Amino acid sequence: MKCWYTTVDFENVKPPKMEGLDELIQKKKDPSNSSKPDSNGNSPRQASITTQWFSSKPSKRYLSNVTSIQDGLKKLYTRKLKPLEVTYCFNDFVSPLLTNSDFDAKPMVMLLGQYSTGKTTFIKHMLKCSYPGAHIGPEPTTDRFVVVMSGTDERSVPGNTIAVHADMPFTGLNSFGTAFLSKFECSQMPHPLLEHITFVDTPGVLSGEKQRTQRAYDFTGVTAWFAAKCDLILLLFDPHKLDISDEFKRVIYSLRGHDDKIRVVLNKADQVDTQQLMRIYGALMWSLGKVLNTPEVVRVYIGSFNEKPVNEGFTGPIGKALFEKEQEDLLTDLKDIPKKACDRRINEFVKRARAAKIHAYIVGHLKKEMPTFIGKAKTQQRLTDNLEEEFVKVQRDYHLPPGDFPDVENFKEVLRGYSFDRFEKLKPKMIQDVDEMLGYDIPNLLKTLRNPYD
Repeated sequence: MKCWYTTVDFENVKPPKMEGLDELIQKKKDPSNSSKPDSNGNSPRQASITTQWFSSKPSKRYLSNVTSIQDGLKKLYTRKLKPLEVTYCFNDFVSPLLTNSDFDAKPMVMLLGQYSTGKTTFIKHMLKCSYPGAHIGPEPTTDRFVVVMSGTDERSVPGNTIAVHADMPFTGLNSFGTAFLSKFECSQMPHPLLEHITFVDTPGVLSGEKQRTQRAYDFTGVTAWFAAKCDLILLLFDPHKLDISDEFKRVIYSLRGHDDKIRVVLNKADQVDTQQLMRIYGALMWSLGKVLNTPEVVRVYIGSFNEKPVNEGFTGPIGKALFEKEQEDLLTDLKDIPKKACDRRINEFVKRARAAKIHAYIVGHLKKEMPTFIGKAKTQQRLTDNLEEEFVKVQRDYHLPPGDFPDVENFKEVLRGYSFDRFEKLKPKMIQDVDEMLGYDIPNLLKTLRNPYD
């Protein structure tokens, strides 16, 4: 019996050869051949695309060089959310497009209230000094919106100049026109508190028809715009001005959707004694309950926020201790604003993304309902008249929560200036990008980067 090694001619044996090695070397030398199909007839490029489609996690290469959460949100907005907003005219219906300054802006605190409730005095009390353009008096002295922010020197900048300044987050106010911008200004001054917080002082809300007829701009619209940008909204009341006028009621209604930002301040409380203060507090809560329409009780701070010491002749020692504790609580709330600003910005960004998604669904649905050739005007009129029913259809088709839909009347008013036939059809890829951003990109951004104030 012969063994295998006695029958093999070792002198003529050729070395082993790796199949496919020559083709791989050739592909590296000549990239043009990389698109040739493999043995199964599939292109290598197609295989990589298919793998990318069916991978469980999306590519995040554009977030690899991000240094902060704000920087990450900027990139996500530019790449994924802004194209959806531009395609479906979100800026005309809901909110203007965001700029880099909107992401980099300091936290803002807005003060609202009737005239002579101590809004300007409250800001002076926080700063421990006056600021450029501050006017205080028993009559309606502040007749304009004043933004008090940090600056290299003390100066007042007119509204038209601020609105075109690319480094400031107020370019969206151009939509309210020159009539508003002439009643808007920015007070800048060097101050350690203003390096972390920006204050927004507003005109005192008056009562009666005078308020509506003599405003040359949309006062309620401007307050709603600032409310979306602000991190905290203080509603100031005076013990002698507890009534909520029609205009003030409309202003409070415009704050809906920002209930978590609202705080109520009962100012000048040392002007009444303890018994009267109890009655005033009850009357204030009763008035607010008719306007805010929320099951939760709103937080009310009681005190006297000015430079003068508390009048113990009215309040007594118990009232003084109460005011000091309330002032400490309010100051603690204000100190937490920079720490919470990062979380608030993410919260507002996610809210905006969901609103933009629902807006795209609505516009895409209206476009789909339009006929190809005949009867376009009649169909558009019918869709506009029955807009609430169309909202229900969109909600049912895409399983959307009804509370996230916009106000029907406001949406209908903006729709009248559009031709539905020119709307874009719903693009699932854009919706998928926003879902991917909400489901993967933002959670991974929060895992990678931390709040700078933690």
